[in-house]
Amino acid sequence: MSARLSLYRKAEQELYKLDRSVKAQFYDFCHIFRTNPDQPGLKKRKLKGDSRIWSARVNQSYRALVTPTGVDPDGTENWLVIAVRHRRDVYEELQVAVNRVTGEIEFVDLAVVGDSALRRVGITLTPAEPDEATSAVAPQTAPEPVQPEAAPALLAAYDAGQLRGLGVADQLIDLALAVTESEELDQLVEGAPLLSKDILYGLAAGMGIDEVRKEITKPVELGQQPDLDDFAAAVTRTKVTAVDDDVQAAIDEGDFRAWKVFLHRSQERIVHRHYKGPARVSGGPGTGKTIVALHRVKHLTQELSPGHNKPILLTTFTKNLTTDLRLRLASLVEPELLARVEIAHIDQLAARVLGENTAPGRGKQRVYDHVALNEMRQLLAELDDRRWEPEFLVEEWEQIILGQSVPTRTAYFQARRAGRGRALTRPERNHIWKLIEQFTARLDKLGVETWGQASERAARFEIERAAKIKSRRAYKEEIGGKDLIHRDNSSGMRYLGYRYQHIVVDEAQDLRPAHWKMLRAMADPDLPNDLFIAGDTHQRIYDHQVTLGALGINIRGRSSRLTLSYRTTKEILVQAMRVVDDKNTTYDDLDDGTDNLAGYRSVLHGPAPTLVPYRTWDDELAGLATTLASWRDELSTNENGAPSDPSGRIAVCVADRDMVSQAMYYLATKAGITCAELTKDGPKGNGEVHVGTMHRFKGLEYQRLAIVGASDGIIPQTSRIDRYRTEDPPRYEREQRKARSLLFVATTRARDALNISWHDKPSPYLPL
Repeated sequence: MSARLSLYRKAEQELYKLDRSVKAQFYDFCHIFRTNPDQPGLKKRKLKGDSRIWSARVNQSYRALVTPTGVDPDGTENWLVIAVRHRRDVYEELQVAVNRVTGEIEFVDLAVVGDSALRRVGITLTPAEPDEATSAVAPQTAPEPVQPEAAPALLAAYDAGQLRGLGVADQLIDLALAVTESEELDQLVEGAPLLSKDILYGLAAGMGIDEVRKEITKPVELGQQPDLDDFAAAVTRTKVTAVDDDVQAAIDEGDFRAWKVFLHRSQERIVHRHYKGPARVSGGPGTGKTIVALHRVKHLTQELSPGHNKPILLTTFTKNLTTDLRLRLASLVEPELLARVEIAHIDQLAARVLGENTAPGRGKQRVYDHVALNEMRQLLAELDDRRWEPEFLVEEWEQIILGQSVPTRTAYFQARRAGRGRALTRPERNHIWKLIEQFTARLDKLGVETWGQASERAARFEIERAAKIKSRRAYKEEIGGKDLIHRDNSSGMRYLGYRYQHIVVDEAQDLRPAHWKMLRAMADPDLPNDLFIAGDTHQRIYDHQVTLGALGINIRGRSSRLTLSYRTTKEILVQAMRVVDDKNTTYDDLDDGTDNLAGYRSVLHGPAPTLVPYRTWDDELAGLATTLASWRDELSTNENGAPSDPSGRIAVCVADRDMVSQAMYYLATKAGITCAELTKDGPKGNGEVHVGTMHRFKGLEYQRLAIVGASDGIIPQTSRIDRYRTEDPPRYEREQRKARSLLFVATTRARDALNISWHDKPSPYLPL
């Protein structure tokens, strides 16, 4: 009799950590089990605590715990591998059940729960294969008498009925109500199903019953009472991986890759929902916005009609983040479907539009903003005009004139300048308009344009294209739907249709208004699921203020907010939140309102961030080298002592390019640590440690991260912004907000460990 095997997610995570030789033997076990699950060499037997769990032999030391989930009409048995572990960690009390809220299969592992918590509720674990080692770990004696606890229970405000109603696994409820310390709770949830873990951490973090039900339970609720004995139905609702040849490669790559694309069950409804218009998901770092966006793309590709075109666009602001998105999406989507997704950063997209609409040899060279700023400085010097700072004029041009596509001086007199600080009189606007006319003429003479100009021109071309499409549709309806091939040919349009059916935007808070106008014109506003937007204005590190509603993108009623971080530990999150927790600083919501991080919390625990002062920059670099060498050694072996490659899992974050060069030179020449610089194209080179400026870390994630040079005067750059304190207070506040957001982004790039250092005085944003 043959069998079909699937992997429970917890078992998959356990396999990531095992020695390669054990993994290889597990693959052999799977082959044997699928051929004949009753093969005597498997030594398959039921556990006494739950007759639905069987232990089967992988090798002399390791066991696979499996549970049957039904039989196909052809007689093929279906089994689910729920755990893979050393035989000394297999206990009779392990249990598997169907969750009454989600209808999914859940495996409850009490083996990782602290002894004190187990004794408090009278539980003694019984080894399934007793020997001297396991007897010493878990003696089969009667439980000690329960003594009154001096410390109050951590969840004393709740009762068993409330936890059960929220979806906590039955086997964990008494234990959860008995724990008295956060360390005990950490041990309890280590082996808990994901829903139970989220609920218990949420309650312990201060969320109320109603808030937990709304944010954690409701999104994953089945909607009907499941049959708690129907494992066959339950497994169809459970995230499992079929055991085949492909799974071997995925497991061998390790859990870091899997973690970077893991979609939490509570986020699936956002991904799979049918939206009648533009939709947005927001939330703090690590809440899974990017992962939701990637899985949204995957979902949309699966809904496409057959074809070979590219009707889906995935875009973001920076080039290096685009590279990361492409790699992550490739691990999620089949190659034939991936080929139907256009992946491009937003300026690359604008350049493509301009290329299509510009005669050969007539295009302009595109330059970055610092080049334009230098030209503005030279113009003001030549005119001996000291009335305005060049930075102010360039920003006024970028944000107001280009941002709102202001065509004339009269229109500029009426333009809205929200967020720009000091008000301007009509004569002042007139003077600024004349200066900007001279400035743009200067750029034109040089044959250059900024990316802001390029985006605004591209938006105009796309808006004109959309207008032609609407005109064509209206004319076709007027004449009764007849073919318009001749009319299209005469108009010079080869394909009169919208460029994309679906557009997904990541890191949306950094796009310019012109970018949004271009994107709006690229997808049909009359079709569903046109725009899906992911972003967090607390992470805005560029001064691009937008109001989506004013740009024709209405997200009202189609916004979702993520509050639970699945990347950043509670300890790192506390540090990061204090960076942006300033009563004088507000953040917009991309739609003329304000945003906050209320309810933002983590479900993970880890070591507290290390904050280290140094006397000089050289001392700080020496300390950095010591820290990195220690991290490299720790990550060079996995939990079982097998070799592991730490490359790409450690990073160093600094404030500016000069510090990147200095740090890389020191690490290479003084510490023998190879580095790869983070550039706009991604990591440059094969160095084991990635080094880059804070801007380059946008959207990236690392297991261990060191932020160096977090000194006063560097973060923020006081030499550059202090003059605005009295000259232009609103501008000064904007610069402060950007600097806070930059440090906030940097601190939340770490998953497991964060080290922050400075020399001389620390940054005023660091909560010391």
